[in-house]
Amino acid sequence: MGEISVIELFFQATLVVKLVILILIIASVLTWLIIFERNLYFKNFKKNSDFFEENFIATNDLEITFSQLKDLDQNSLFGKSNVFFTAFAEYKLCKENDLKNHEAYSNIERSIRIALSKDADEHNKHLFFLANVGSVSPYIGLFGTVIGIVNAFFGLSDASQATINAVAPGISEALIATALGLFAAIPAVIAFNRFTAFSNDLIRFDSIFGEQLISRFTHLDTK
Repeated sequence: MGEISVIELFFQATLVVKLVILILIIASVLTWLIIFERNLYFKNFKKNSDFFEENFIATNDLEITFSQLKDLDQNSLFGKSNVFFTAFAEYKLCKENDLKNHEAYSNIERSIRIALSKDADEHNKHLFFLANVGSVSPYIGLFGTVIGIVNAFFGLSDASQATINAVAPGISEALIATALGLFAAIPAVIAFNRFTAFSNDLIRFDSIFGEQLISRFTHLDTK
C-alpha cells in the first residue's frame, strides 16, 4: 500500500515536483553506481600497489624490477609501480646525460610529483560529482518542498472546509521531495569524504615511497 500510494502521488504531483523527484532519483542512482565503482577501484589499486611493493622488496634489484615493468603497458602502471618506473627512468636518463647530482635529483623529484599527480587525477575521478550531489541535492529537495507546501495552501484555499484531505497531497509532495533530497545527499557526502581521505592516504604513502627511492639512488651514487 505504501509503495502504491507513493507511486500514485508521483503521478498526481505537479510537473515541477515530478521533475524534482526525477532529478533526485537519477542523482541517487548515479551516486550509488559511482560508490560501487570507486570502492572497487580503490580496493584493486591498493591490492596491486601492495603486491608491487612486496615484489620490489623481494627482488631488491632496481634494474630487474625496471625491466619487468618496461615490458608492461605503461598506462597500466599506477601507485608505487608508477612512481618507481617514472623515477628510475628519469634516474637512468640523468646518468646518461651526466647531470650533476643536485640537478638530477631535482628532475627525479619532479618526475615523481608528475606520477603522483597522475594517480591523484585517477583517484579523484567522479568525486566532484559526489560533492555536487551532496551539496546541491538538499536544496533541490527543499525547492520541491516549497512547491509542495504552496500546492497545499492552494488546495486549502480551494476547499470549502479546512480539512486534512485538502492539504494532504501538497504536504505529501513536500515530504517526499525533502526525503529524496536527503536520500541522495547523505550517501554522496559520506562517500566523498571517505574516498577523499583514502586518496590522500594513498598519495602520502606513495610519496614516502618516492622519497625512499631518491635516498636509495643517492646510496647507489656513493658506491
